[in-house]
Amino acid sequence: MSASGALAEYRPALRPRVLLSDALLDGAATVHLIKDTDSGNSFKVGVKEHFLIARMDGERSLKEIGEEYAARYGRRLADANWQQILRMLGSRGLLAGAPAPAAPAPAAAPAAGAGPAGEPARSLLRGTLRLVADADATTARLHRAVGFLLAPGWLIPLLALVVAMEAVVVLRAGELLLAVRDLFTNPVLLAGAATLLWLSTALHELAHGVVARHYGGRVAEIGLRWRLPVVIMYCTVDNYLYLGSRWRRIGTAVAGAVMNLVFLLPFCALWLFAPLDDATHDALAGLLLLGSVQAFAMLVPFPPLDGYKIASQLAGATGLAASAGTYLRLVVRRDPAAAGYPRRARIAYPAYGLGSLLVLAAIVAAAVAAAHHLLTA
Repeated sequence: MSASGALAEYRPALRPRVLLSDALLDGAATVHLIKDTDSGNSFKVGVKEHFLIARMDGERSLKEIGEEYAARYGRRLADANWQQILRMLGSRGLLAGAPAPAAPAPAAAPAAGAGPAGEPARSLLRGTLRLVADADATTARLHRAVGFLLAPGWLIPLLALVVAMEAVVVLRAGELLLAVRDLFTNPVLLAGAATLLWLSTALHELAHGVVARHYGGRVAEIGLRWRLPVVIMYCTVDNYLYLGSRWRRIGTAVAGAVMNLVFLLPFCALWLFAPLDDATHDALAGLLLLGSVQAFAMLVPFPPLDGYKIASQLAGATGLAASAGTYLRLVVRRDPAAAGYPRRARIAYPAYGLGSLLVLAAIVAAAVAAAHHLLTA
């Protein structure tokens, strides 16, 4: 049985600002995410539901969509199935012509020291503060100013310089470690290096926004977040998981670390080639090592770091760490439920677990080697 009568000729269409994600592993299941960018609400649907929803473009009738579904899955949907799907989409305000979901009740007046409605209370010790009223417009202006650097003619030489710089860092790591030790004994130069590293973190966040904008993303917020004594800048990409392709999402995630390293290039040039006094020369060396560590630390594949977002995209998964942990516990216990995971999950989850252990071992080894060098130099 398939859609009949007037229902068969109905041509449903999603609202223009409804976004659909690629297929993602979620534990043992494969899901798609759907987001209403007007309300900010998002939810998961299965592969078959996504197959139907993705074809609701206002051009195809339910009869035509049903025929495509039957050709793919060998089963026709009855009127009751269609009504259930349309009722679900309509109740969430996702169909063109359907009323928008009711706005949430207004929150009570915030207590003294609280931020705007919907934001956590701010205090001297912790809180967030938006820096611009329209983060997306601000990012658009930044993209117009510096977006040309994302063209291959600029990006490839910059990346080549970064690789060359990091090769120098590795080859002269012992010298740089001693420079870091000396830097911590000079409060004035240490304050200068710390200020530059904080500026690098701000540029890191803006780079995420600019690259996301380059790929059609939308930046929702740019602001400051503090948990004293730490104060950092943040940039929230509203539709990161819905950017056009996996590689665009990876490019957006890696942009911050690349920006950290590009920021170091002029300081590396000064350290290598400029005639400097010993204190300044060592301070630049210390900045170079600390900045490189800062950049690569963001690529460690643990949540909530950028490296975790990259690993999640490579695995094609949502909730990667939790799902991998659950699956590996089943494997260790030889639970038959582990066999119910799809083949892609049986590859991705152990790979993430093993990769995380190797990264952790490399971090520990590097820390031990650095400590040994400092103690024996």
